[in-house]
Amino acid sequence: MRLAHRLAVLTAAATCVLIVFGGLVTNTGAALAVPDWPTTFGHNMFLFPWSQMVGGVFYEHSHRLLGALVGLLTVSLAVALWPRGGRLRALGVVAVAAVIAQGVVGGLRVVLRTDALAMVHGPLAQAFFALVVAIALLTSAGMARPAPAVDGATRSLTLAAALLVYVQIVLGALLTHAGRLDLHLAGAVAVFGLVPVVTARLRRTGDAVAGPAARVLLALLGLQLVLGVGSYLARFAAVWIPGGQLTMLALPVAHRLAGGLILAAAVVLAVRVIIAARPAPAVLTAHGALGVAR
Repeated sequence: MRLAHRLAVLTAAATCVLIVFGGLVTNTGAALAVPDWPTTFGHNMFLFPWSQMVGGVFYEHSHRLLGALVGLLTVSLAVALWPRGGRLRALGVVAVAAVIAQGVVGGLRVVLRTDALAMVHGPLAQAFFALVVAIALLTSAGMARPAPAVDGATRSLTLAAALLVYVQIVLGALLTHAGRLDLHLAGAVAVFGLVPVVTARLRRTGDAVAGPAARVLLALLGLQLVLGVGSYLARFAAVWIPGGQLTMLALPVAHRLAGGLILAAAVVLAVRVIIAARPAPAVLTAHGALGVAR
């Protein structure tokens, strides 16, 4: 289990870097800097000369190489999870299917040159990241600790918060590629209305997993508000921003990454409350009577 956990953490970290480079590709306009796929200017992707990785080609080709690394790590993770059987084996298979789908969607985005696929590619990457984080949680030592029971309302609100955060990520993709600012702002209001309520409820449980995750989620939400305002000013307002073009590039990329981290934290809370809702398995006591595992 320790190997699987380490692989899951490593895959999640690599996916974070991949999300950053995906944001750089989008926000530098480098999405079609490499016009072919799966080759790179006719070269095998892994043999493309480093000396030619300049400008937009650097961002786009680096993104492809990172995607291949994440794919390799995901397959390794699935192999490590396979002997565990049950839900962990199933999650490993789902992760491999998701990373393959993500690679194909990204490649078709280049071949077909359509923004519709870009709007799928981004949210799918965030969903994959959240899945890998969930696997890291399920394989961690912390999940062996007893989870305090939560009431049905808290459980429903926690699941709704994770779903709402993901919907907001989809609306963010619509803003990036279709300019739908109104929907993204409406989603932000909903997220900032619901998520603090959920974090307050879960912090009160004193759970060793949900408590810290709730605090991290609340901090990320505050950071995301600052990044969101900065990204709005950089794109839609004619105001001076310190750092010039570098800041205007960094803000939306950081905003996208923070969105993924918020989703991951929300999924951690959702997984924890789902586990807490399950009754403890019955075991035989020393006297042969049925007891409850603690």
